[in-house]
Amino acid sequence: MSASVKGKQADVAKADEELLAALGYKQEFKRAFSGVETFGIAFSIIGLLPSIASVLFYSIPNGGPAAMVWGWAVASIFILFVGMSMAELASAAPTSGGLYFWAHSLSSPRWRNLLAWIVGYTNTIGSISAIASIDWGCAVQIMAAASIGSNETFTPTNAQTYGVYAAVVLSHAVICCLGTEVLARLQSVYVGLNVLLCLAVIVALPAATPSEFKNSAGYALGNFTNLDGWPNGFAFILSFLAPLWTICSFDSSVHISEEASNAAVAVPWAIVYAIGIAGILGWAINVALAFCMGTGLQDIMDSPIGQPMAQIFFNSFGQKGTLAVWAIVVIVQYMMGSSMVLAASRQTFAFSRDGALPFSSWLYRMNSFTKTPVNTVWFVCILAAFLGLLAFAGASAINAIFSLSVTALYVAYAIPIAARFLGQNAFQPGPFSLGWFSAPCAFLAVAWMIFMGVVFLFPSTPQTNVEDMNYTVVVEGGIMFLSLVYYYFPKYGGRHWFTGPISTIGKAQESRGESERSSSETNEKDHVDVLQVPVEV
Repeated sequence: MSASVKGKQADVAKADEELLAALGYKQEFKRAFSGVETFGIAFSIIGLLPSIASVLFYSIPNGGPAAMVWGWAVASIFILFVGMSMAELASAAPTSGGLYFWAHSLSSPRWRNLLAWIVGYTNTIGSISAIASIDWGCAVQIMAAASIGSNETFTPTNAQTYGVYAAVVLSHAVICCLGTEVLARLQSVYVGLNVLLCLAVIVALPAATPSEFKNSAGYALGNFTNLDGWPNGFAFILSFLAPLWTICSFDSSVHISEEASNAAVAVPWAIVYAIGIAGILGWAINVALAFCMGTGLQDIMDSPIGQPMAQIFFNSFGQKGTLAVWAIVVIVQYMMGSSMVLAASRQTFAFSRDGALPFSSWLYRMNSFTKTPVNTVWFVCILAAFLGLLAFAGASAINAIFSLSVTALYVAYAIPIAARFLGQNAFQPGPFSLGWFSAPCAFLAVAWMIFMGVVFLFPSTPQTNVEDMNYTVVVEGGIMFLSLVYYYFPKYGGRHWFTGPISTIGKAQESRGESERSSSETNEKDHVDVLQVPVEV
């Protein structure tokens, strides 16, 4: 490596550290993620083909081929608006705390502590439920492979699927305890496998599908089949959960900001590129599926394999071909889960750094050997394992974690984006800026998230009962209620000591316990209204 390149890298590293110091934090992580690897974590969590496989049960009964193709196209555009608005904030203040940090910095003084608290907890809930939904999807896919291999004679029980799920979650905990450099290099592998799998299926599926399962353009692009009973318009909107869950958790790039090189540039572009590429490739995958799925949609949903995409592949590739492709699908889904654990652990580390979570003093610890937050890795994985117990309450209960991961994260996304324009602040854009389009983009993004956040609280069918209700509102509402009780609890609640992000510059870690509960006047000196600080990289 030449001296000029080393000198440039040293300048970038110095600028990153100075910017983080301006935000109030000392450099604790090793900055080992390149721009491609920063993009890689968001793109690998999106997952595309395995993600679409995990949520195809939402789009097929709520519109069939038309919902798969055009629902994806419509939703992808609005998701890009959300991503671009988030990217602007990420460029101005690239820190692992991300969303709740921005909410505090941009909100009016009267509301900033409460809003930062709400955003921090919804971001934590959303990230952990994203781990649970990704890994549950992985467990179902593994069981689908077992069913295919047994000629569809094997049907897994909830207990068996949960056992596989728990093993997947715990293995991800072990992987994410590794050093930063190892985790960074893995992202490049994940991206490569992801893209190759998508392209392979887009090309191979139409080539291998027997004529009896091939559909005409009129059917693939225009047939609307409603199996669940909602009015067609509302059913089409419900099908948006498939693209919304797939192209979500792109804030993962934000949560590794303190491990990314040239973060003010790399992080925002990672978000935008991940959403844009996922939108295009995902649409192509859905078009391929619509042309090659046949017309027996109810048969696909009722298949003994228990996985709609696996059944489509089985019809096209046969047993051996499906097992070969499906093995790669499972591997990529597994990689998604490890990337999500990585991002969730960093978000939890940042929130505990500011004393907001229970057991923050234990969670805010860096392992001396791996230089990674091992405690938060195990914390998020154990909670995800408990969340998976919803499987024993029925299919609707476990499916709620898919909509929970979207609705909780959309609350966390919407508040800081809205606060930028509604709060009392002097926002200073970073290198990534939308200029005049910032306000219209933010309006469209927030309106979209509010609308979809309400829609995803509805049950899958209009005729429902206790078993088939949407448990998203119960889980998310219950956790938010407890977090607000914790905030307003007399004498010991967060409102008596939580004052938002706490500076770690020049402070010994041992003094955290006192600083978290010091008076608001003392802590105000430690807070930097970061988004008023010009950013130079």
